[in-house]
Amino acid sequence: MVDISEKGDLERVATASGRIQLQSSTIEKIIGGTTRKANVLESAETAAILAVKKTPYMIPLCHQINIESVKVVFEVDEAVIKAEVTVKSTGKTGVEMDALHGLSVALLTIWDMVKVEEKDETGNYPDTRIEAIRVDVKRKMEIKM
Repeated sequence: MVDISEKGDLERVATASGRIQLQSSTIEKIIGGTTRKANVLESAETAAILAVKKTPYMIPLCHQINIESVKVVFEVDEAVIKAEVTVKSTGKTGVEMDALHGLSVALLTIWDMVKVEEKDETGNYPDTRIEAIRVDVKRKMEIKM
């Protein structure tokens, strides 16, 4: 683990984004609230927040940090759901891994919740894929007093 003991506290923000491609019929069910499982986007938002909070337990060398804010935003298109997770903290290390972890779990949760709609006759997912996961924003600023 990297020694951060000499670093000062800064306000830190990171935003990660990605998307999941689904069949348009699945998107319609998500929008209409007719999937077989619970509300897909609300569940994915909750899963993202929980994942952010548990990042150091899943990624071995991540530091435990004080999470001050998690914002999850979904944008639903005809065959794609775009997701964005923004994490804020005040501390000695960045929050980009926490944002990436939250984003990944949000997208995986969506897949899990709609997999019955996405399966083809052989039980595979030919149209379903998670793509373009990246860090869009990473910044640190002096703490405002």
